[in-house]
Amino acid sequence: MAFGGFNQEGRSAPMSEINMVPLIDVMLVLLIVFMITAPLLTHAVKIDLPSAASHATSETPETVTLSIDGDGAMYWNDAPIGQEDLEARLASAAAQSSQPELHLRADRATRYEVLASIMSAARRAGIQKMGFVTQPD
Repeated sequence: MAFGGFNQEGRSAPMSEINMVPLIDVMLVLLIVFMITAPLLTHAVKIDLPSAASHATSETPETVTLSIDGDGAMYWNDAPIGQEDLEARLASAAAQSSQPELHLRADRATRYEVLASIMSAARRAGIQKMGFVTQPD
């Protein structure tokens, strides 16, 4: 690409002009492309849709709180529960039409194996949503 012309005097000085022709060519091509595609974006098929009114359901799922203290004792919604009753209650909660969320509240001193066994029992029973409840700092 040449940015300067032929110099008769033998002195070559840099040219300080920008060649605008390629920029204008690109701009005109883009203008033509947008002029062709703009009518296509507004083209729509006219159909007569039926109207219906409905209300959004604001049904919040029930939550079940399962608390575990440091000794491993469990409480289902603040009521004491034994290990043998846990699986039956988890199965009955999973069988409900709107399955409740299981919130696990564990003491800091609770052993991990107790939490792991409770989570695996809940998963075997069919509980889909589990979460840990903690205290903010």
